[in-house]
Amino acid sequence: MAESLLIDQSLSKAEKYKALLPQIEALTTGETDLIANISNLVAALRQSMGFFWVGVYFNKEGQLVLGPFQGPIACTRIPYHKGVCGACYTQQKTMLVPDVEAFPGHIACSSDSKSEIVLPAIVNGEVKLVLDVDSDELNDFDEVDQQYLEQLMKLVESWY
Repeated sequence: MAESLLIDQSLSKAEKYKALLPQIEALTTGETDLIANISNLVAALRQSMGFFWVGVYFNKEGQLVLGPFQGPIACTRIPYHKGVCGACYTQQKTMLVPDVEAFPGHIACSSDSKSEIVLPAIVNGEVKLVLDVDSDELNDFDEVDQQYLEQLMKLVESWY
C-alpha cells in the first residue's frame, strides 16, 4: 500500500474506523519492525480521526515508557499505579474516561487534554504496551471508539 490514507472526512465515526482499519493493516503487513508499525499506527489514527494526542507507552524498566506519538510533548515515564495509563496497565482493560479531571490520580501531561481512552496490548497474559488517545474535548470517546480501537489492538498484539 502507498503511504497515504483514503478517509472521507464526511463519514460517520464508525465508517471512518471501518475504512481506516484495513488500511492500517495493509500498511503494516510484511513490516517486522515494531517501532515502524507503531509509528505509522499513531500517525494514521491522528491524521484520519483528528485526535488531539495519540501515542503508546511500552511496558519497560518496571514502568510505562513513552514510545512513538503524535501531538504535543508528553510524559516520558508513568508508574504502573498512576493515571489512566497505569489503570489500563494494572487492570488489563480498556479505560474510557469522559472527564480526565474526575479520574482519581489523573496525570496531567497536558492541561489541554479533557477526555481519554487507553487500551492494552496483551500478549501471553502480559501488557506489552498501552495505546493512549486524548481529546481536547470532554466526553469525546464512546463505545464506537472502544469497539474499533480494541479491534486495532488485536492487530498490534499480532506484531509480537
